[in-house]
Amino acid sequence: MGQKISLAAIRMDAAPAPTQSRLEQAESLIAQAAAQGAQIAVLPEVFNTGYEYHDRNYDLAEPIDGPSVRWMKAAARQHNLHLAGTVLLRDGSEIFNAMFLVAPDGRSWRYDKSYPWIWERAYFRPRRHPIAPAETDFGKIGMMICWDVGHPRLWAAYAGKVDLMLVSSCPPLGHISPFILPDGKSVLPRELGPLMKLVYRNSENVFGEYMRQQAAWLGVPLVQTTGAGQFRSFLPRPGLSLGILFMARPDLWKYIRNARDVYIECGYFDETFIADQHGRVLSRASLNGDNLIVSTVELDENLPNPSKEQPKIDLSLMTYAADALTNALLVGYYEKNKPPRE
Repeated sequence: MGQKISLAAIRMDAAPAPTQSRLEQAESLIAQAAAQGAQIAVLPEVFNTGYEYHDRNYDLAEPIDGPSVRWMKAAARQHNLHLAGTVLLRDGSEIFNAMFLVAPDGRSWRYDKSYPWIWERAYFRPRRHPIAPAETDFGKIGMMICWDVGHPRLWAAYAGKVDLMLVSSCPPLGHISPFILPDGKSVLPRELGPLMKLVYRNSENVFGEYMRQQAAWLGVPLVQTTGAGQFRSFLPRPGLSLGILFMARPDLWKYIRNARDVYIECGYFDETFIADQHGRVLSRASLNGDNLIVSTVELDENLPNPSKEQPKIDLSLMTYAADALTNALLVGYYEKNKPPRE
């Protein structure tokens, strides 16, 4: 049998706030995780800023030696644990959504988000380096960020190469998020025509059942974190965004001229959990706010290899097509607004 390790999944309210305030918020939760014996703790996506579609994201991106990564290293050292989480990272002339795993001795490993979801592409670019598991004292650890988990090829890239998977996420409930119109009326995604219904078909399973099936196929335990609270945001390139969304609803076209006043509002996926190598949930965060869970898992003595066919992720091709189209349309917006090389 392999070694047992104690894992913590930390859930945080994702409301945007100054970085120092967010780091203090995270510090309190990490201290609680360490007091409960956690050896690895995972923070949610963009834990240091909160989650929002806003041009201030360009200014919030930090260099690798910026305050958030320095804080992660200090917290890992102080609490004697491995700490993971994502930040918007300035790397040369580009911005990435980078997940760092930091050891108490200062070693660190980085994974960049491969698939920005829809409007996220306005603020950072996809991963451009090959996937490489983090070779830690506990074994080889794979990392993913949010919408990455909806791509079977990424899971397959880790097959036979990892002992454990860590996923840092902050996904809003986009499939049920109403678009709030300037006159106070609202419209749901499923009311925007048959294509939009296909885009969001089975979305409720992406950050729970489907990813647990993939990790069980790999034969490894899984830690997943999500945001909490209420998500409210306007849209980048609002006229273009609404033009696409409302394409099948001519009665809504009149709102496109005031697209800047349309916003989305919803909660976050309630999927902060720790699962064993069989995909069984060992613990799940129960509060829609700052919260943490700790569970012990056992790693195999040898790297596990899948023995069955990889499970399918039952999403529509329209889901991936809509994501790819929106990403392509937002590349120019990102290139225009990203900060110049430092």
